[in-house]
Amino acid sequence: MVINQLTTQKIITNNIAYIFYRQKLLFTLDFFYFYAKYHTLYFLPSMKKLIKIIGVLIGLIVLLIAGGLIYINASGIPHYKTTPMPLQVQATSASIARGQKLVYMLCMFCHKDPNTGRLTGKKLLDIPPEFGEVYSRNITQDKEQGIGAWTDGEIAYLLRTGVAKDGHYTPPYMVKLPNLADDDINAIISFLRSDNPMVAADPTPDIPSSPSLLTKLLCRVAFHPLPLPTHKIELPDTNNAVQLGRYLAVNLGCSECHSKDFKTNNQLEPEQSEGYFGGGNQPLNEQGQVMLTPNITPDKATGIGNWTKDEFIKTLKTGQVKNQPALRYPMEPYVLLTDAEAGAIFEYLMTIPAIHHEVKRSGI
Repeated sequence: MVINQLTTQKIITNNIAYIFYRQKLLFTLDFFYFYAKYHTLYFLPSMKKLIKIIGVLIGLIVLLIAGGLIYINASGIPHYKTTPMPLQVQATSASIARGQKLVYMLCMFCHKDPNTGRLTGKKLLDIPPEFGEVYSRNITQDKEQGIGAWTDGEIAYLLRTGVAKDGHYTPPYMVKLPNLADDDINAIISFLRSDNPMVAADPTPDIPSSPSLLTKLLCRVAFHPLPLPTHKIELPDTNNAVQLGRYLAVNLGCSECHSKDFKTNNQLEPEQSEGYFGGGNQPLNEQGQVMLTPNITPDKATGIGNWTKDEFIKTLKTGQVKNQPALRYPMEPYVLLTDAEAGAIFEYLMTIPAIHHEVKRSGI
């Protein structure tokens, strides 16, 4: 009897505990239900207001961006204040000859019009279409259409910084020469002032370029005029092959094309360019096809580490490649280089860090 009585009491106690727990649970659930319902009703107008504010802010940002792009597109390439250079070049037969060689290697491919046979400018077919339609300028001695009315200092300023006499900035598709020796800048000017038929006054008018919105934007956020040198830049020691080779490789634009990407090139300090001479850049030919630039570091597997100097000289001066098809545009043979100059470039390339980067030749 005692056992049954204890069992009955335990059952009653458990039932009471269960009922209490159940009621507590229901109370808790009811509490959270009414809490959530109350706060949802209370905060719903605030959430709607917050979403509306966020929408307005996003709209304002979109309008500001659109307005900025419209302004950039309408205002065009930026202009900059120029700094007059008190330069008056004294031309000699030697400086004119030196200047002719430099102009032929640096300027002629872009500025020589096949119709006039002079440096009157032409459409540049190898500029990617996303940068717009680009024409090179008339740089003959014509005073109206060319640079005949420019001072020597104004020409030098353009070559160094990329800013013309009227303050107009020329985007990166025009060569800038921040590392060229002062004597070579003077030599270029001497040739442009000479009686060579290629630079004789020609009134062929310039055709204005039509830069794209992308070009205009990049000229405000990424591309800017280069600074003038703060000291005289001397010619390299021609008895030092590596020094001469670096000077030529940098100033003839070899590093710009053969490094990883035009966008990551460092014109003031070329060695800081990404993938320095490691190839893979993507210039175009005149049909608009990408022509990948080869790796010309001393890497033996993917570069020119197994080439001989004679093989390099022949390729650079003639375009002929051992056991391969000849080089094609935009790589033109440098026929005006002497064997010593071409060999010096090879000697320099053998001193730079090797980059293991295989680049398959385009169009083969």
